[in-house]
Amino acid sequence: MPSSATDRTGPGASPAGPGAPPAGPEERPAPGGRRPRGLTVTALLCVGAVLVAAALIRDRGPAPDRTVGEVTRVGVADGGSIPDYLRAAATELAALPAAAEPGTWALVSFTGYLPPDRLAEVLGDVGVSLVVGRVPLPGRQTELVRMTAMRLPDDVAAAMTEVAARKEREAADQRARSAALTDADPDRAHLRRVYDSGAQVADAEARAYRAGCACVHAAVVRAVPAALRDLATRAGVRAVDPAPEVSRLDRTVFTPPLPEQRDLARPPADDLLGPLSPSVGPS
Repeated sequence: MPSSATDRTGPGASPAGPGAPPAGPEERPAPGGRRPRGLTVTALLCVGAVLVAAALIRDRGPAPDRTVGEVTRVGVADGGSIPDYLRAAATELAALPAAAEPGTWALVSFTGYLPPDRLAEVLGDVGVSLVVGRVPLPGRQTELVRMTAMRLPDDVAAAMTEVAARKEREAADQRARSAALTDADPDRAHLRRVYDSGAQVADAEARAYRAGCACVHAAVVRAVPAALRDLATRAGVRAVDPAPEVSRLDRTVFTPPLPEQRDLARPPADDLLGPLSPSVGPS
């Protein structure tokens, strides 16, 4: 960036060379040290313009965030081919150019559901920011949960406890809705079935999370390309999908493939009142 030119006509410097004639009458101060009226008016106008400009800037407030509304999606699209996604992620990872610390964000998918105390073993030394999990109830759709994971396994265990408390409140709400139904509700039988089923699922999720379930199937990490490529070779890692386009995690949606799905990415089949006994121990 070029530097600005030096001002050589500051205080103490004469704008004219030695021997220059004295200033003409029009350049001399007015008698009594007073400035000419024209200069006073000009100065007042300049001050007024500055005050107006400052007021306009103040009224506008801070500059708007131009990224509002922009959402980045990383992972496999709903209905997308999982084999194609895995191949594309591997190709992008191999071609990822070198990057300085802290590196590139990446979505790491696991081959199975992991409990909190196995995450460090699988992920190694890469920096982890969050994990994605769900309680794998057979025949039921369960909530995909995003959990902060700066410290493993403590942050994930604490997040699971919070999710368990929320699920307990959710189950209580579903039971209350079921109990509030009356004969006047035309769809009472159907609604009761839905509410009771929802309460059972939420109860099962709460129990699983309180037990530190094997529920985590993906993680979001940040590392240099060489470390990401090394991570992709570790046991338990299904894919490492680099996402150099990600700048803010709070405006990024991560959609890792579920471990049990092999062909297309889609929500698990829901049998409405299917079995409710997840595996909550170490996998």
